[in-house]
Amino acid sequence: MNRLYYPTWLLSLILALSACTAILPQSTPAPPRPEDAPVPPMAYFATAEPTLRPSPTPPVTPTPIPLDGPVTVAVSPGVAARYAAPVRAILDQATEIQALNGPQPMRVVDDPVQANTVITMGPPREARYPLLTRTFAPVVPFATVIDAVTLDEINARWTGGGSGALIITPEAAAFLPAVLGDRAVAVPVVSPGEMLRRLEETPGSLGLLPFDQLDPTFKVLTVDGRNVLDNRLDLNAYPLATALHVEGEAAPLVVQYLRPIVSSLSPVIDNRDPYQMTTLIMTGVTAMSRATAAVMEREGYIYPALVISDTLAAADITHVSNEVPFLDDCVVNNTLNNLRLCSHTDYWAALEAIGTDIVGLSGNHVNDFGYDGAQRSISWYREHEIPIYGSGLDVTEACTPLRWEHNGNTFAFVAVLAFGPSTAWATDDLPGACYYYDHTEEILALVEELAGEADIVAVELQYLETYNPWPTDQQVLEFRELRAAGADIVTGVQSHVPQASEPYGAQDKGGPGMINYGLGNLFFDQMWSWETRTELFMRHTIYRGRLINTEILTAVLEDYAQPRWATQEERSALLETLFNAAPTR
Repeated sequence: MNRLYYPTWLLSLILALSACTAILPQSTPAPPRPEDAPVPPMAYFATAEPTLRPSPTPPVTPTPIPLDGPVTVAVSPGVAARYAAPVRAILDQATEIQALNGPQPMRVVDDPVQANTVITMGPPREARYPLLTRTFAPVVPFATVIDAVTLDEINARWTGGGSGALIITPEAAAFLPAVLGDRAVAVPVVSPGEMLRRLEETPGSLGLLPFDQLDPTFKVLTVDGRNVLDNRLDLNAYPLATALHVEGEAAPLVVQYLRPIVSSLSPVIDNRDPYQMTTLIMTGVTAMSRATAAVMEREGYIYPALVISDTLAAADITHVSNEVPFLDDCVVNNTLNNLRLCSHTDYWAALEAIGTDIVGLSGNHVNDFGYDGAQRSISWYREHEIPIYGSGLDVTEACTPLRWEHNGNTFAFVAVLAFGPSTAWATDDLPGACYYYDHTEEILALVEELAGEADIVAVELQYLETYNPWPTDQQVLEFRELRAAGADIVTGVQSHVPQASEPYGAQDKGGPGMINYGLGNLFFDQMWSWETRTELFMRHTIYRGRLINTEILTAVLEDYAQPRWATQEERSALLETLFNAAPTR
């Protein structure tokens, strides 16, 4: 395998000039905050109560009820032919249905007005007794700047108007007329596998894709502010969902009779079950030291988290890459060019406020306060039952993955340091980070093994620090190598400026994974350039064991310590830069 090695003198020079260069002293005034403090784009979760997770109304379990027959059943003309015909055929064969008070005569009628029970299609909010539910996402190619579309625009394209083409799948053609009405004949219908190619061939086009057919090559747009990827979404308020359901006097009996039949026609009863979905947010460099620490002492320990906490805490798994040791005797040192960094244990309050669940410790400052400082920091995490990985009391611990489970989705997290100094590397008997280049073959073999055991393997690397949005050629090679070994998500946590992302590689688990070359900072004091002030948080959605989408969340650092959400203008410019910096396939 080809790897790039750097001479000691060059590593020293890079470290001296790296992103860890100290910022201006605390007394330097921060730039004024923009007055148009934006709400987060992409319908962030902050719109919901941060401590609550509204659940969809569970389907009513059909139970026998007493009924004085006869039962007359009709299939509404709005039911898609692929379901109407077999359901009608089964009902035509039945002459009675079992009620609590005994069998009752049943017959099928053509006119729903003449029936006391109707099989129909409509919004989920109307479906007390559902047979099938289908939810759809408006999609564009991943490297698209726009974030949203209106329902009016979708309706216009559905009927042959609007500002561009609409491309749909057979399921959308079958289910969505129940909520959107009759579609224009000219709206093309393609298989899910053809959707991306058709979108790329038709600039300005929009696709409607079943939720469970999403993959990271698509960007999901919000519809009137509602995001189908939101783990707190009220499906009853989402306009692109349809249920095949039964209503009327004998609905509980008919549902009980038809469900086995419908299940044989479609094994997937609900293509968006929130209890099989997991959201994972990955973040970049955190080092609550120097000016960040000074501001926290002045403004309060949770000050860095105040603007972004609702969104980050709403994720099912919130990740932080912490570069420096937590020490209960850490003292703020905001002198110019201070490169010996730590955080006081009190500063955990900021990470707790954003809902931190797991902490990657692959940073090259983990041993800044010596082996004793590293040992004390690791012990502090463990005493407080905070899951960590990427560092340990020896190299075996440092290179051991962290395993996780949520909503039936299983995860393995691996963090490695692919950079200097050597004093940060764990050894057989000394603490530190897992050094990648001493264990490359073992890590690649581990990733391959984990890919057969966990649904999602996420590898993060503390890599060579650069100040460009585009990754280096060697970075592309090595990140893709990990992806090829079986990592579903590969993340660079070293970069102090946002870098490109790319959906990359097919896999047996059902589609490409995601490579994020660099996320920029989370909580770090670099106010000295616009590029170091901009930040990315990656929100990954996992559904039924598969990575189905990745959203790019964008923020801007203020006051040396506190990220705010990017304005729409700032976000658009940053996304344009990142998409232009993506490596070629």
